[in-house]
Amino acid sequence: MPPTINMGIPGATSSVRSGGGSQAFGKRVLLAEPRGYCAGVDRAVETVERALEKHGAPVYVRHEIVHNVHVVETLAKAGAVFVDETDEVPEGAIVVFSAHGVAPTVHVEAAARNLRTIDATCPLVTKVHNEAKRFARDDYDILLVGHTGHEEVVGTAGEAPDHVQVVDNPDAVDQVTVRDPNKVIWLSQTTLSVDETMETVRRLREKFPTLQDPPSDDICYATQNRQVAVKAMAPECELVIVVGSRNSSNSVRLVEVALGAGSDAAHLVDYAEDIDPAWLEGVTTVGVTSGASVPEVLVRGVLERLAEYGYGTVQPVTTANETLVFALPREIRPPRA
Repeated sequence: MPPTINMGIPGATSSVRSGGGSQAFGKRVLLAEPRGYCAGVDRAVETVERALEKHGAPVYVRHEIVHNVHVVETLAKAGAVFVDETDEVPEGAIVVFSAHGVAPTVHVEAAARNLRTIDATCPLVTKVHNEAKRFARDDYDILLVGHTGHEEVVGTAGEAPDHVQVVDNPDAVDQVTVRDPNKVIWLSQTTLSVDETMETVRRLREKFPTLQDPPSDDICYATQNRQVAVKAMAPECELVIVVGSRNSSNSVRLVEVALGAGSDAAHLVDYAEDIDPAWLEGVTTVGVTSGASVPEVLVRGVLERLAEYGYGTVQPVTTANETLVFALPREIRPPRA
């Protein structure tokens, strides 16, 4: 086992090839832990894989199962067919709903076409859906902090369209109006920046002092954990590379968090080939992490590419350990022995 050294990063541990402190190694990589697949993404991807094994190709998937180019391309090669809407799925076929969740109207449309549905919605997203339904029943105005048009936000808002207003960012608070300022609650998209969300909520509370908080934190544990790890390592980095796709909200947020936490530069890449050598000029320490929908093979590719440029020392920066696992949808669970 390589020795462990204190890098001076609160809450972080790191392993290196030999002692002597960070300056002894020259070029190095700080590798964020946790990173990559969260429990909801792992469940969603395995759902499509199991559906293909059980039923054979094609299996239709409404929208990208998760927001990652590599994952979508790999599943497509295996026989998954990605569509934008349920009316593109042949009547009676199998359709998987993505991890981001869908509005109730989508279930109605699928039933009208006799589609066999498998719901791969992340359970943490389902929790927010249930909160929206509950507070709509109690006739609250629901302020949903999230990005307009994002699949998750569309699905959540669809649970109670007459009660939900989407609040994109702190500056959007000025345009928010409610029926009764004493019956207002905020919910949030699960993949947002914690800091920006809290700033939006602060602004909302200034406008509506009796604003209620959700029963439990809506921002996903994995989103928070990945942001905490980046905050821990970013002050030591001249460059942070985030592996993830541009339509991945949580991956984009990691770039923003890295810059806000002190890294001189931060870039989002899908593959190792996307790394621009010019980014590495004069850089001693590169931070590497990945969004919650990114398979580890892509991170390994980035580390191998960085090693070619002399960044052969890799120091893990660990701020949390994740053990959560979600059960697969009942439609594709293996039979009990």
